[in-house]
Amino acid sequence: MAEARLLDPAERQIGFGNQQAAIDLAQRMPSLVVAAKEAASSLMHGMHGRRRAGLGETFWQFRPFVSGESTSRIDWRRSARDEHIYVREREWEAAHAVWIWMDRSISMAFTSSLAMQSKLERAIVLGFAAADLLVRGGERVGALGLTQPLASRTIVERFAEAMLVADRTGKTTEAELPPAAALAPRTRVVLLSDFLNEPSAIASTMQAISARGARGHLVMIADPVEETFPFKGHTEFRDVDSTATLRVGQAESFRADYIRRLAEHRAAIADAARAHGWSVALHRTDRPASEALLALRTRLESGFEHQRAN
Repeated sequence: MAEARLLDPAERQIGFGNQQAAIDLAQRMPSLVVAAKEAASSLMHGMHGRRRAGLGETFWQFRPFVSGESTSRIDWRRSARDEHIYVREREWEAAHAVWIWMDRSISMAFTSSLAMQSKLERAIVLGFAAADLLVRGGERVGALGLTQPLASRTIVERFAEAMLVADRTGKTTEAELPPAAALAPRTRVVLLSDFLNEPSAIASTMQAISARGARGHLVMIADPVEETFPFKGHTEFRDVDSTATLRVGQAESFRADYIRRLAEHRAAIADAARAHGWSVALHRTDRPASEALLALRTRLESGFEHQRAN
């Protein structure tokens, strides 16, 4: 019989800003970094790059300052409004880059005895590994909402540090979707999440991000228990976002309806993705991270080849 649970508070505090969260994250981050680099190293051959540089005057966004950056990039006027330091990004820095967003909301803390990792940890490993792989191929990669696009060989450490800084400064978020802001034309976006929120909200986010021509890839991360619904007999289900519970006497009687509704949910997301020129891939946490990374690499390379041809 499979067992399912949420990570306890000390385990899931990636994205829940407080002092203890920062300590817990700092303790766990090295193992996630190592796992990401191992996955990327196994697939690093064959990536094709397209480094570009340029200048621009169009304002893009403010983001938190990351240790190691030049202080000349700091926008002191914006930083003076509160106790945090911000960098002003210009549009060329966001153009022709790959942005990666890793869902760190509470639903990602779900894990079962059938999984190799929690959805939360798998999203971070895949996000870090994809960034490392892309930089090795000559791309510039940014963590959406955390860093500018970078072409640094230490991209994994920079992403990890940015997460830690965001957690310590209370700038993390429990949002289940990334900011719904238009990204630059020809930009690629990778969103890693379980995508269990409303398909209409996901579609709206894709539409907003794609408004200026950006295209993306959804990596849908699922625990095997969420796929198979192996529950039997008296079972209590708890909502991760509230105190609501559901007690049933014959859980197995819900299986067919659950699987049908899950399929319909995913079909709606896939339809919305196709309408915006995006792709969707399903990845289960009982499978190696390298499988999802290989599929993602193939999709990204295909997109880059299409851009070069045009």
